[in-house]
Amino acid sequence: MEKLLQQQHTLKIDHCYDEFETLVKEKRAFLDHAKGNFLKFKKILESLPDFVPSIIDLESRAVTIGDKSDLTQQEHHLLMDKLEQLCPWRKGPFNLFGIQIDSEWQSWMKWERLIPHIGSLKGRKILDIGSSNGYYMFKMAAHNPLMVLGVEPQSSFYFQYLTIQKFLRQDNVFCLPVAHDHLPKMDKYFDRVFCMGVLYHRKSPVQMLKDICDSMKPGGQLILENLIIDSKLNICLFPKDRYAKMRNIFFIPDFLAMESWLLRAGFTNIRCVDVTKTSFKEQRKTRWIHTETLEDFLDPTDPDKTVEGYPAPVRAIFIATAA
Repeated sequence: MEKLLQQQHTLKIDHCYDEFETLVKEKRAFLDHAKGNFLKFKKILESLPDFVPSIIDLESRAVTIGDKSDLTQQEHHLLMDKLEQLCPWRKGPFNLFGIQIDSEWQSWMKWERLIPHIGSLKGRKILDIGSSNGYYMFKMAAHNPLMVLGVEPQSSFYFQYLTIQKFLRQDNVFCLPVAHDHLPKMDKYFDRVFCMGVLYHRKSPVQMLKDICDSMKPGGQLILENLIIDSKLNICLFPKDRYAKMRNIFFIPDFLAMESWLLRAGFTNIRCVDVTKTSFKEQRKTRWIHTETLEDFLDPTDPDKTVEGYPAPVRAIFIATAA
């Protein structure tokens, strides 16, 4: 966060500098006096030495930092122990000094589905909403953007990001432990906004899309990945209680409803570039998570339905242009 403050003028956030500076300072003070999970994860991070990686590879499917030979056996055991204490690792995979973090999601599959459709990221100012442990931000960093700013309020994911950055030291990638709606208004600032796996958690999805559009330069590109209902009737699924055991799923649109939301929010040139049913190859249980996963969310007698009887998860990627 110190680096983010230092580079604000370079990144031309002048039009909201005071609000942004206040936010960063508030979060720095919060972390200085962290409690609960934030304090627990902060202690894990602070107990790690500053290992220096001999190699960095952001282009392989596993974000790779260092080699096993960079560490002594004792250091290797220490790192393994600390990484396990940061579980669950949802996004990835990562390879940290020879330790293969086999995350729940094989996130490279989604990345490879979307990367052909988003154009050059070189020199772009990018926002990643719900950035988790930064896997996608680090993949973006390989394409030389001016900067990538992530927002991630979940403590374990945020400290996973900080742990990776401790060794990676990627100077054009930043993250704040806040939700998207806690950011100051940054009108017409971002060239690209990634919003993947977030919108269905919002009670007011159109308002969120409108706020995103306002933060983007005219002609900027939104990359939106969301649960979808496979129809074109302009309808939404609103789960009675839970969807795939999750309480915080509100609206799942079909294709025409999603297009209507984006149009009302101010986007144009809307196109769906990928539709993929979530598979056991892409989302599955590994030793790096200790919670339920896709197979637990589906009807054991009918994998096309959730345990509640709703259609099983299908995700679509939409690309849209800010007007």
